[in-house]
Amino acid sequence: MNAVTGLPLGEEDASAIHPMFGDAPSSGEFNKLRKRLIRNTRQAMHDFSMVVPGQRWLIALSGGKDSYGLLAILLDLKWRGLLPVELVACNLDQGQPNFPKHVLPEYLQRLGVEYRIEYQDTYSIVTDKIPENKTYCSLCSRLRRGHLYRVAREEGCSALVQGHHREDILETFFLNFFHGGKLAAMPPKLMNDDGDLTVLRPLAYCAEADMARFAEAMAFPIIPCNLCGSQDGLQRNAMKVMLEEIERKMPGRKDTMIRALGCVRPSHLLDRNLFDFASIGVSS
Repeated sequence: MNAVTGLPLGEEDASAIHPMFGDAPSSGEFNKLRKRLIRNTRQAMHDFSMVVPGQRWLIALSGGKDSYGLLAILLDLKWRGLLPVELVACNLDQGQPNFPKHVLPEYLQRLGVEYRIEYQDTYSIVTDKIPENKTYCSLCSRLRRGHLYRVAREEGCSALVQGHHREDILETFFLNFFHGGKLAAMPPKLMNDDGDLTVLRPLAYCAEADMARFAEAMAFPIIPCNLCGSQDGLQRNAMKVMLEEIERKMPGRKDTMIRALGCVRPSHLLDRNLFDFASIGVSS
């Protein structure tokens, strides 16, 4: 049961659809995909207490498959009365060469979606600070996040909502595990350092493959993320390949890993700050 709506998780009125779905396929396969994504998103929002009725959320819209999918799912839920918050989409135009500035405004206007386009030339900053043969993504994302926090405050939003999915979380966990020497992932919900905004990731349980199929079926006007010529770091790509190989050999392991991240036993790890090992002993 959803504490916010009073409806069982997964229950939905298939007849109520946001205009974003006006040209979506009517096949049974697509409906199953849509319902699965809706169900997984609602479960994540429920599990991590994301929804506070009456809040205003800023949806980070990059123009990639995941952020479009996030926006569509949230609009669908809101359209059917299952998400009692206000939504405003925001794209940060970072000044990358050949960025198609017209795509998102035209698309969002046609659908009647409230939005804001924010221009900040972070591209020049990143290319000045990072050597040409290095990936720009880390610094770029930090600068982008800072501007999105600012825009969220200016728009009266309580939360910044991002389209990170199941694989993003698992890849981050293994990056920290193999390269950072710590057990940490990408939390579905966190408070920013200033303590005035929450960061939400409602797609935490959604598979990347499902998001890709959804984006293709919905024919989103995708804007590539490599306009600056940079790609994700080699370490993250290696984690992605490793996870795909594990899933190929042992189907269902990704879901098991996500469940494991929510079932931590400090007494069975080695962190002395989380568990008082000194208190264990046989009394004489």
